Amino acid sequence: MEDVAKLAGVSHQTVSRVLNGNPNVSARTLEKVQGAIVELGYRRNTAARSLVTRRSNTIGVLASEMSQYGPSNTLLALQQAAREAGYFVSIAGLDDVTPETIEEAMLRFMDQGVDGIIVQVPHSGIFETLVSLNLGLPVVAIGATGENRLSGVAIDQTAGARQAVEYLISLGHQHIGHVAGPAGWVDTQARIEGWRTALAQAGLPEGPLFEGDWSAGSGFRAGQEIMRDAHVSAIFAGNDQMALGLLRAFGEAGINVPGDVSVVGFDDWLESEFFLPPLTTVRQNFQELGQRCVHILLAELDGGARGGADVEVVPELVVRGTTASPSLN
Repeated sequence: MEDVAKLAGVSHQTVSRVLNGNPNVSARTLEKVQGAIVELGYRRNTAARSLVTRRSNTIGVLASEMSQYGPSNTLLALQQAAREAGYFVSIAGLDDVTPETIEEAMLRFMDQGVDGIIVQVPHSGIFETLVSLNLGLPVVAIGATGENRLSGVAIDQTAGARQAVEYLISLGHQHIGHVAGPAGWVDTQARIEGWRTALAQAGLPEGPLFEGDWSAGSGFRAGQEIMRDAHVSAIFAGNDQMALGLLRAFGEAGINVPGDVSVVGFDDWLESEFFLPPLTTVRQNFQELGQRCVHILLAELDGGARGGADVEVVPELVVRGTTASPSLN
């Protein structure tokens, strides 16, 4: 910094103000300092800076199921939001989610000196494990609510599922089945709850419930089973990939979508609008999710109360070509 100051003809403090984005620097001075930084190839010593600020400017992100669309997009959103806030991200991915692997990963984050941790592990039981660790630094868990005694940000999966089923009901459907995700996922249970709630509030019986594994293959198998045993006019699929499998199963059997049966997915996968027909689905705003997680974590680092912050992002129904009134059936 002293070399930069000397070359630019300014004080060490002025260089510091430029590096910290202080607005009280003239355009001419800013240009001189930035030119000196480029000419000298100056890079900040983050290790030395952390000794002064007592912050590493690093956020730990504990994640699992990163091959799935929702978790992978959430992780990308978290990285972008952290970068925009001037933070690095250290990622620990879990192949096997157990209290022991979670504790090991969290302790490694502590050894790295991260300023706080965001947890993106969509499995039941994760919140109880986090509370029991009592780490002593800010932790924000995706999917947690205030009752978990953790700060949490979640896309309201139950509301999204309810929107999907209520839309089908508004079209006149009375026999609506559901292809759910795998057991043990927080999102699976929330979407089942939204499906059931919408049917109950409309005074309709529950249609058949099938368990998938988020893959198109499991949706295809569910579609075959539906054709053999179930009488439905509409299916709400727990994600767009399973909906894709349903469309293939129905298409191969000569069942028209939406003429014979309507299909709604969840996620708004990038390819969903190019399905044939284009898929009606529930869009999740992963960018907003990532930004809110980082915002809450940084607020706690700046002295805000830890634990209990509960923010929900409401998803959006996107109507396309796989839904229609059952009067066409």
